[in-house]
Amino acid sequence: MQPRGIHHLGVAVDDLDSALSTYERLFGARLEHRETVPDQGVEAASLRIGSDRVELLASLGDDTPVGQFLAKRGPGMHHVAYEVPDVAAAVHELSALGADVIDMEPRAGLDGQAVSFVHPDSVHGVLVEVIGG
Repeated sequence: MQPRGIHHLGVAVDDLDSALSTYERLFGARLEHRETVPDQGVEAASLRIGSDRVELLASLGDDTPVGQFLAKRGPGMHHVAYEVPDVAAAVHELSALGADVIDMEPRAGLDGQAVSFVHPDSVHGVLVEVIGG
């Protein structure tokens, strides 16, 4: 797989409004998009910091993936998202290369973008999101 680059860094937070305020105050972040993504169990906010992005993720419940992450590890770095031209092709290639792909069929992420995830065990402990661009 040849990604175009890193699309964003995902950060799990306890309080989305407080985290937004902190990123705006400390880093001059600009809110790009905010929405609730029920099938992923999160309310997410995409922030622009210079030419790059940080995605803040607040859990919609304790039984969601981000809720479980927060309960186990607390707030912090959640995932790295790599931008690719074709998510379906990328995840099939990753699977063929031995990666444990969580979503073999891409699903809609924040702002309706096609996404898929690769299990952290396949990438030395880092959850990877593959995102269309």
